[in-house]
Amino acid sequence: MVKKIDSKIVGFKVKTPADDSTAAATAAPQPAATPDVVHMHEDMPRPEKLLGSTYKLKTPEHISEHSLFITINDVVLNEGTEHEIRRPFEVFINSKSLEHYQWIVALTRIMSAVFRKGGDCTFLVEELRSVFDPKGGYWNKGKYVPSLIAEIGNVIEQHLTEIGMLAKPEPDVHQQTFLEAKKQELATDTDSAEAEKAEEANNSSFPPSATLCYKCHNKAVIIKDGCQTCLNCGDSKCG
Repeated sequence: MVKKIDSKIVGFKVKTPADDSTAAATAAPQPAATPDVVHMHEDMPRPEKLLGSTYKLKTPEHISEHSLFITINDVVLNEGTEHEIRRPFEVFINSKSLEHYQWIVALTRIMSAVFRKGGDCTFLVEELRSVFDPKGGYWNKGKYVPSLIAEIGNVIEQHLTEIGMLAKPEPDVHQQTFLEAKKQELATDTDSAEAEKAEEANNSSFPPSATLCYKCHNKAVIIKDGCQTCLNCGDSKCG
């Protein structure tokens, strides 16, 4: 390579092999080579085989007459190493209903592009769940859903939680305290009820197979000589 000298030469020195040895000895040590860790990026080619999960989304008939089947395919990066991770690669939504076909295709293509871009894609969950239907949403399985897109966001959240990209939601301190108190209260009530039943069984002098007497309201009715007779009050169907 030719180097142009733009300034006046004021001195010179002939480089010798000894200078190279000295420079090599004083050079800073190089860090040990680390294995290449593969990250998700938009130029990654689609593998021939992907791991997929399909979720069935059943909505009320006035929203969609047919169920939606949401399939999310994942790619496993750095398989077999300590850096192995599973990341979403693409998503498909299929249904017999053609009412929502156009926007569903657009939505799946955009989400798949975000997945392939790499980085944190968990923001999609909140973006989808923040979409509200101007008609007011609907109730599904006892839970209010603001829109069909928001319910798709719930499915995406479920999948990202299963593959480890999102942590499972846990109740805060106040909710945890309330739940623990309710559990203890329920356990106490259950133990008391069982104790009362056991006490009644121990104090009862009537056979365990005895049935309820509608006159004295005790479980003391047995079949005696072919006739239902109460051992407590003596009432008999045979007179």
